[in-house]
Amino acid sequence: MKELVIEGMTAGELVAQYGTPLYVYDQAKLENNLEAYTQNFKSDLFQTKILYASKAFQTIGMLDLIANYGLGVDVVSGGELYTALQSDVPVEKIHFHGNNKTTEELRMAFESGIVHIVADNVMELEEIAELAEEYQRAVTIQIRLNVGIEAHTHEYIVTTHIDSKFGIAFGSEDYQACLAIFEKSDYLHLEGFHVHIGSQIFEMDAWYAAIDKMLGYLATFDYPMTLNLGGGFGVRYTDEDQPMPIKENMEQILSYLEGKLQETGVTINEVVIEPGRSLVAEAGITLYEIGYQKQTPNKHYYFVDGGMGDNIRPSLYQAKYACDVANKLDAEKTELVTVAGKYCESGDVLIHDVHLPPVEKGDVLVVYSTGAYGYSMSSNYNRNPTPAVVFVKDGKAREIVKRQTLADLIRNDVKNGGEWK
Repeated sequence: MKELVIEGMTAGELVAQYGTPLYVYDQAKLENNLEAYTQNFKSDLFQTKILYASKAFQTIGMLDLIANYGLGVDVVSGGELYTALQSDVPVEKIHFHGNNKTTEELRMAFESGIVHIVADNVMELEEIAELAEEYQRAVTIQIRLNVGIEAHTHEYIVTTHIDSKFGIAFGSEDYQACLAIFEKSDYLHLEGFHVHIGSQIFEMDAWYAAIDKMLGYLATFDYPMTLNLGGGFGVRYTDEDQPMPIKENMEQILSYLEGKLQETGVTINEVVIEPGRSLVAEAGITLYEIGYQKQTPNKHYYFVDGGMGDNIRPSLYQAKYACDVANKLDAEKTELVTVAGKYCESGDVLIHDVHLPPVEKGDVLVVYSTGAYGYSMSSNYNRNPTPAVVFVKDGKAREIVKRQTLADLIRNDVKNGGEWK
């Protein structure tokens, strides 16, 4: 039987060495994607900067890899910031996002030397100004704007509805209050504006509309500013998805932006993008061991030894994935099955109604394009340990994250409930 091979290693070899469930990344694909962005996001009219949206998949090993290609990183929590600070990414290339940064997280940012913060609201900017005064440290700020553009995507991952929790409206009372804070502060510098119009964006018209609005805003300032277009570039999960190649996507965005700058006479200092999913999703797969089967009146189930604990997206977003039996790639797919996990939830279904070959207990299932938000959103629900993560290249694998042990699960438990205080 034909078996799945990832960068010279078979699925069986990886499972024998690291167990299942297992997150596997094709490092060559990661590097090809990084190369595609760094080589094609360039302009003669303005500076360009690429930040990895690390919430898609953040580990020290991944951040070290993006640092090798000169990328910066955006983080959205104290934990992501701490991880980034332990990596090879220079502190001046770390950008701190988030709509509700705690005082402790902001202090951590100031004390670690962070110089780029994306502010989401007036209250946050007021606190940043107070802390900058206290620490007597200058910081550059981008204001996140809600431009009211709706990319055609899932409701839960659209981020610019007018009532979205993210960003403020240009020209609003909150916006004017933010400008007043900058005028009063000796330490805050408004370097530009940030926008993020959604995720899994396939239509260029959404990008063009966002660029048009943002250039209109930037034209009201008398100095060149930074335009941060965020991320959201689409990827392929199933054959229904038709993403544009990175090179073509970058060329079209830059061509439109450069044309608009020449047409309007607006000048900008720098353009920033924040790819996350599009860097890692298709480079990652998840391997599972198939266990029991069950036939109900209307369903034939294949059960695997993972599920919503290592990939919550099908349950949370109704996300769709493609799969195969990794050790029977050339077997005839005669069974219409539903792939379900081992978690104690009826909604723990990874893939509905897929054709697969007949299987035996111990066969290996591969789910494709799980490189984004699988590990990042994993949990210990039902007290299941989180899987290991490995990178594979040139016939060799290296462990990026160790599999949790059962001892890890109770490491922070306090026996007998601790002491009453």
